[in-house]
Amino acid sequence: MAGDDAIAALRAALQVSPDNLPLVLHLGDTLLSLGRGEEAEREFRQALSRWSENAQLKVGLACAFDQQGKTSHAQVVLEEICGKPDAPARGLVLYARLLLRSGEAEKAVRTYKRGLAADPTAADETLAEQLGVRTAASLPDSEDDDIVDGRERQRIGGEMGPAGEIERPKIAFADVGGMETVKEEIRLKIIYPIQHADLYRSYGKAIGGGILLYGPPGCGKTHLARATAGEIKAGFMNIGINDVLDMWIGQSEKNLHALFDQARRSQPCVMFFDEVDALAASRTDLKQSAGRQAINQFLAELDGVQASNDGLLILAATNAPWHLDSAFRRPGRFDRILFVPPPDASARAEILRVLLKGKPVDNIDHDQVAKKTDGFSGADLKAVIDVAVEGKLKQAMKEGIPRPLTTKDLLTAAAGIKPSTREWFASARNYALYANQGGAYDDVLKYLDKR
Repeated sequence: MAGDDAIAALRAALQVSPDNLPLVLHLGDTLLSLGRGEEAEREFRQALSRWSENAQLKVGLACAFDQQGKTSHAQVVLEEICGKPDAPARGLVLYARLLLRSGEAEKAVRTYKRGLAADPTAADETLAEQLGVRTAASLPDSEDDDIVDGRERQRIGGEMGPAGEIERPKIAFADVGGMETVKEEIRLKIIYPIQHADLYRSYGKAIGGGILLYGPPGCGKTHLARATAGEIKAGFMNIGINDVLDMWIGQSEKNLHALFDQARRSQPCVMFFDEVDALAASRTDLKQSAGRQAINQFLAELDGVQASNDGLLILAATNAPWHLDSAFRRPGRFDRILFVPPPDASARAEILRVLLKGKPVDNIDHDQVAKKTDGFSGADLKAVIDVAVEGKLKQAMKEGIPRPLTTKDLLTAAAGIKPSTREWFASARNYALYANQGGAYDDVLKYLDKR
């Protein structure tokens, strides 16, 4: 067979020139193209024993794993590669495909765009279509201006609107470790009104409303908001400050209105405003700033002045609630202000289970690791796993065999990481003690008193 002849020729060439790395890569890729993933894996492993830091070989090994259905093995290899600024485009595109397969659509889009930026020829049309990523090169010349950062901008009312996107999250509260008190508040305010609309209407309660989540960074506020939408199978809009703020006077207000208008047409829909303090700062600090108009527009949209917000669910997150304009806390706007603390021991154990899902592990004692990570945020716990995985990857590259993560690996990684929440609580304590009008930050004081 022609394929066998080509492989035999490449192997013969390597016997003559065993240090020819391009030839090794070509052999591995040829095996992959013939669907011989197991043989390709052996070749890439053998090559990595000599060139242990070569990114192209690691990507080849990940491709071999993926071809054999060893998704978790491929993901472990790609996590380390794609965390570096000079990651190969081929690896980024494959990683994006695996992320999409595991339900992490937003991260998949960002990763795929990085791959295109590194090498446009690495584009995968099928994957791009699944991610909703379109490039200017794929459109007629007259449409080029509608493409921004690889995303097609929305047209609303014939004008250019912000790049707001409606997601359909696949995660729910079961995928969020801990935070039971916060979840129950969200159920009462947002989920139950949707699920029992007639009952709520009989008491004159509107279906919808706003909740402000605050707390130290990395404690899962964004993840919780996305899970809220998944819990009721609603649309989800993750809105950052770049989607709203604009250098031109009046454009920020138009962007806000367009986003709300889009969400109203997709009811039920959860709108999540991240870093909302940048969009809702105290107007007393902005007397000479055009930002006051954007804040007024935000308040008007929350009130539903021009259109009904029935069925519109609004979540916002901030690390600095003391910087928000007090008008946003009025009933009917963000009338529930919930403190999202770092996860407790049981929640940390559950978060570890969620984060380790799909990774090769060996009898992890989640509770023991949780006890040794007091004060760690969800992001800190992810960093612990990333550090442990990197250690295993180094070991695997030397031995040629991937070893599963153990409890000892996680404890060793945790010992070298300091909780990122400490700095936030140092600032929050001062506001809770000396600027706690109406008891807004009593939950922070209660949390600190228990420490």
